[in-house]
Amino acid sequence: MTFYQQEINRIKELCYSNERHLDAVIKTRNYINSNIDKEVNLVLLSNIGFASKFHLLRLFKRYYGQTPQKYLTERRIEKSKEHLKNGMSVTETCFSVGFESPESFSTLFRSRVGQSPLQFQKEQFSQGELKRVC
Repeated sequence: MTFYQQEINRIKELCYSNERHLDAVIKTRNYINSNIDKEVNLVLLSNIGFASKFHLLRLFKRYYGQTPQKYLTERRIEKSKEHLKNGMSVTETCFSVGFESPESFSTLFRSRVGQSPLQFQKEQFSQGELKRVC
């Protein structure tokens, strides 16, 4: 066993001493990543992770530094940025990443990114045109 593998094992034992906890959190994160466009709630996630919803909430926050809902929201915003950069309309983007209304999507996007989805998209297109000219 190499030095690095020994260190990884040592750190893993210190931080992730309970494999079942780690498995529950990883299953939860993987489910969120795979179902970003679907409705996800804590009850569903607790069933997937085989833990009570409050225990899962504490574990997820311990390992990832945020709640599952905040993680889901961040993933949706990142995915929506990709869609907007690729030219998808704001409304299509909204529904493709799991938001229920364009208004709530735009408000949340603006609060997280600092500009509306349409402003973000226009900025991306103008930057792309500048790169092609240079």
